[in-house]
Amino acid sequence: MLSRLFVKNYAIIDETEIEFKNRLNILTGETGAGKSILIGSVNAALGERVSRDMIRYGADYALIELTFTDIPDKTVEELKRLDIFPDDGEILISRKITAAGKSICKINGETVSLEELKNCSSLLLDIHGQNEHHSLLKASSHIKILDKFAGAENEKLLSELKNEYETWNRTEKELESALNTDITKDTDTTYLEFALNEIKKAELKIGEDEELEEEFKVLSNSRQIMEALSQSLQLVNDSESGNAGDMLGEAVKCMNKAVQYDEKLSGLSDILENAASLIYDFKHDAESYINKAENSADRFAEVSERLDTINNLKKKYAGHSGSVEDVLKYASDAEAKLKKLENFDEYLNELKKKEERERKVCLRLCEKITALRKKAADMLSERIGEELKSLNFVAARFVGKMEPLPKFTSNGADSCEFMISLNPGEPLKPLVKVASGGELSRIMLAIKTVLADKDEIPSLIFDEIDTGISGRTAQKVSEKLGVLAATHQIICITHLAQIASMADAHYVIEKTNGKDSVKTEIRELGPEERVSELARILGGAEITNTVFDNAREMIALADQIKKNH
Repeated sequence: MLSRLFVKNYAIIDETEIEFKNRLNILTGETGAGKSILIGSVNAALGERVSRDMIRYGADYALIELTFTDIPDKTVEELKRLDIFPDDGEILISRKITAAGKSICKINGETVSLEELKNCSSLLLDIHGQNEHHSLLKASSHIKILDKFAGAENEKLLSELKNEYETWNRTEKELESALNTDITKDTDTTYLEFALNEIKKAELKIGEDEELEEEFKVLSNSRQIMEALSQSLQLVNDSESGNAGDMLGEAVKCMNKAVQYDEKLSGLSDILENAASLIYDFKHDAESYINKAENSADRFAEVSERLDTINNLKKKYAGHSGSVEDVLKYASDAEAKLKKLENFDEYLNELKKKEERERKVCLRLCEKITALRKKAADMLSERIGEELKSLNFVAARFVGKMEPLPKFTSNGADSCEFMISLNPGEPLKPLVKVASGGELSRIMLAIKTVLADKDEIPSLIFDEIDTGISGRTAQKVSEKLGVLAATHQIICITHLAQIASMADAHYVIEKTNGKDSVKTEIRELGPEERVSELARILGGAEITNTVFDNAREMIALADQIKKNH
């Protein structure tokens, strides 16, 4: 659920923080207090387009944070598929909009794109109010609603179809590639045979190029190496004071005599002996290296030629950044492709049969899904129609219209669009072309009520849901919200006492005029404050004791209705 909303420097909101409760959260306030601004801040946090003008006057940035807790297990699994992992069971969404027009979105402190933010938030919160934010306006969401209503059997078939579709899709792409290969297979065979023979003839070994490059580096710098090594030997053998090795030998003899008289000098003697041994080893190894290097000219030619061969093969079959391993993989793939081409007709026939089998499996699953969807569409239309009538759409007709797709997809072979007629004699039209913002919210309330035990989005926000209604209709809307709040967290902005009386948590939005600025503040109401706020909504110019009694009676009636549900 949405447990916390923090807003800073957004429109006329200086800084405010709200801790929402589970079940039904009601927000009320005077006209112009900033209720729509509050919803706007939530939409901004969810990734909607925001103008820089919404940054509070004089501020450098606006910041909105949403904290979600008690996230359902199914939603957690969906989030993980998006590589989003709750931190200690929480998801913190934040968005910062700067005066320079920069937008910074974060999920649990990690910067994300707007698209990633929207994908995440769509699993956690659904807002129903202004048309541009309403999920019902997206025809693509209608088939999802239908599938939720269709239940577990349909969900299982859709999961099977997804797996089978992926298998068929791979085979279909392989077949398409094979049919294109059929046109040029003779040319392909000639080229592949040439390439394979060329690579095999080279007898490449993995890592060979790296070893040869190192050896080439040494051989190409052999003259400099020989000069440095010879000079070092000369300095050791022909120093002005005599041969360094002989001199160290004499020094060792002298130290051995001294050790005979004082054992404490044995450490110094050992040092000289080690030095003499190291000089001897150096001379021996350096002379050996020089002797071998004198015959390196032929080896340099061999290494150069071999490297040219390898680099040419890499350029042809692995690209400039390729390796010997890539060339060998190319050869392996070429060999496999040649085997296919040698028996191409047989391979193509088998591939066609395989594609046909897998396509039929997908089509059978699609047929079963379509049958379930059609049955569910009839039931859903009837159930939503009943709910709409109870919400004062007396003459409403609602139909989930299914149409076949040109070809099947991983989600079946059907499309669905919700059609509605709100007045007698009017033809059914797409929902998007008929309903206003308030009507859409009530229609969504009807749909959500029907899907109460199937909908996986934990939190819902309703704005404008009371537009154009009063009396018995308002009472029915409040009761529906109470029912829905048993399975979802509801946040609802309202102007009607009937809806506000159903609150499990009631907040008031107030605008205060300071010396130099206007601020909007939000606070939760206690029991007596709730009565006063309902009396304000009910009352006219003067709020009498009778109005207060009426407010208390409405709250008591709402509590009784909630107990009965």
